[in-house]
Amino acid sequence: MQVMTSKRYQEAGVDIDAMAAALDQAKEEIRATKTPGVLSDIGLFGGVFDPSLVGAGGECLVASTDGVGTKVRIAALAGKFDTVGQCLINHCVNDILVQGARPLFFLDYIGTGHLDPDWFAQVVHGLSLACKENHCALLGGETAEMPGIYDGDDFELVGTIVGAVAKGKILDGSKVVAGDRLIGLPSSGLHTNGFSLARKILFDECSFEVGDHPPELEGASIGEALLAIHKSYLKPVLPLLQKERGVHACAHITGGGVLDNLPRVLPKGLGAKVLTNALDPVPIFPFLVEKGKIDQQEAWRVFNMGIGFILVVEADRCQELLEELEKAGEKPKVVGVVEEGEGVRLED
Repeated sequence: MQVMTSKRYQEAGVDIDAMAAALDQAKEEIRATKTPGVLSDIGLFGGVFDPSLVGAGGECLVASTDGVGTKVRIAALAGKFDTVGQCLINHCVNDILVQGARPLFFLDYIGTGHLDPDWFAQVVHGLSLACKENHCALLGGETAEMPGIYDGDDFELVGTIVGAVAKGKILDGSKVVAGDRLIGLPSSGLHTNGFSLARKILFDECSFEVGDHPPELEGASIGEALLAIHKSYLKPVLPLLQKERGVHACAHITGGGVLDNLPRVLPKGLGAKVLTNALDPVPIFPFLVEKGKIDQQEAWRVFNMGIGFILVVEADRCQELLEELEKAGEKPKVVGVVEEGEGVRLED
């Protein structure tokens, strides 16, 4: 009876035996992300985590959910799927870092029309690799094969992160004042935003292929430039937040760019001036702006334009923080200042 049910289900487009086999192969990589707080094994209905075993007992929990969006389309075109898993973890780590939290564990969701063991293994490898790098346990997740919802090998990759921060160290922007400096940390590329426009410009309008090497990209192919891994800023930034080194707020520059994300951490009545030429962005940004004929305001709202993370810092401690970030391997630059008003004002 079980064989007949499995056969009919396979005829309907879902191969539960293949899915089970793929999940079994992924278990060891997932187990490798285990931290002392993990009390359960892969395959249970729920993951169990004890925050006290990683020094987070009594701290506030910070949670965030996000996805990598249509970057998965680029991964499919290039046949390279390990980077999108890393992008998802790092994106979510940065989101909770904004409030001062360090990651504890992550739960992923992969929805697809047809689960292919090869790309699935690459995605899980990327997830596991980034979890280990960020000291975050891959506690569990869900893989759903849904033909009719997703076409063919199309898939969606999303997840939820949970982290912790001591109540007295939560960053909420309340300390931000006019005159605070904005320190920008470079992005590695588009990170996980703006891919619908990038795909339209490069593939539909300019007819590029993922393997093309336009000279403007300085040796990188179209696929390599677009699949550059979304950076995690945990290692250089978290020590500054834990030591209370004059950081008043942080902003992760994701969908909405600097124009929409920076105001989210500024108190009412305060805006910011941002210098558009303070950081030298990787070549994909001027390339997209030129090929797509995108005006400045839209470019800075759709893309991060080379600034992946912003720290809003006390003016008197700005130089000290720049030096600390440089020691941590970053290339920080002062990219602007907080001022009276509302919104973000771009200045060349």
